[in-house]
Amino acid sequence: MLTADILLSGPRGRRMLLAYAIDAERALRPEPGDDMFRINAHRAAYHLDIGQGTSQVLFGPGAEEARQTIVTAEGVARSLTEISLPDVTAVDLRSALAEAVDAARYWQDPDGEDVLVATEVMRDELRRVAEHIAGSECARWWSTSLASSDQWSILSRGEESPDTDEVPAAQQLLSEWRTSTLESEARAERDRPVDPAANWSGYWWSNPPTQGSTRALFDGTPAGLWFVEDSMGWERVVVRALRPPTGARIYEIDSAQAWSELCRRFPLEVTAETRQVWYRTTGRSGRWVIPDWVQVAERFEGVHLTVTGYLAAAGTAIEVDTETASVIAGWAPDETYWFTDAATYISEPCAWVLHDGPEVTDQPAWTLESQQ
Repeated sequence: MLTADILLSGPRGRRMLLAYAIDAERALRPEPGDDMFRINAHRAAYHLDIGQGTSQVLFGPGAEEARQTIVTAEGVARSLTEISLPDVTAVDLRSALAEAVDAARYWQDPDGEDVLVATEVMRDELRRVAEHIAGSECARWWSTSLASSDQWSILSRGEESPDTDEVPAAQQLLSEWRTSTLESEARAERDRPVDPAANWSGYWWSNPPTQGSTRALFDGTPAGLWFVEDSMGWERVVVRALRPPTGARIYEIDSAQAWSELCRRFPLEVTAETRQVWYRTTGRSGRWVIPDWVQVAERFEGVHLTVTGYLAAAGTAIEVDTETASVIAGWAPDETYWFTDAATYISEPCAWVLHDGPEVTDQPAWTLESQQ
């Protein structure tokens, strides 16, 4: 069941609430200059961002004023109290969720917006937004398990030609992934510093290497078109419908606890490889593990991350035991990964094209290329 506490508990959930509130203000006050909550949030986030003046730079008209104007989290929270929340729509929720997913960055420090919404005063004021969304019928599917009769798998993103051949065998992908992960961990253990604050990058993903899929949303567009971490701004995506195997055993990740249990049952050490990147994103130093997907595949045909589980837990340091933690990173909300070749395509490839940019006055839209 979706609750306000769940939406407030994780960085992606709080970022989604911020995006929803900004969109609500835009609908309420469409005139330029009237969006004081958005302006205040942007200015406060700039000054809270560790990269201000370097990776985060203000330029253009009003930039100097913004650099000189210090807005506190308390000031942002006060401006949020003035915003009336409109009726929740599926389009507005999708937009807010997509923005929260796209802003995820688990290889570096949280950005200013994530720092802002983690403050106590902002969490207190965002509770009103969380309760508004949690009570909506449009958000009910966020807590549901795999939609087994409606799955779509992405073949390619961008202008590259889709791979129309059969995907490699799941067991082959899993075996190669495990070998590569063990080799990378051994190299990192040998070559990298043990200081978690050292200026060093590394592999930050914790998702399986196998075929993935998501359900179709209210308008028929696959969720995977909209919800992408570390997106490269792709405007063309090729997908195929996928049929899960009958009676498939699916492990549902609907909370941090569910991920923690998976790591306890099937741990794979990745401390040396993730030590610096996950320290930067979570602030935690210590032992790190991820699920050993080869072992998981011996018990389950697939693993599904609910939207609720994503919003509450992605990007957090999830305790596995007193000395060990893990991070959900590189996943998309509602994503299922398949460990069996019995999950088969049941349609020909079809391409979706994104309509976005300055000429689009309403929400961005994905349309089938064949219908243009």
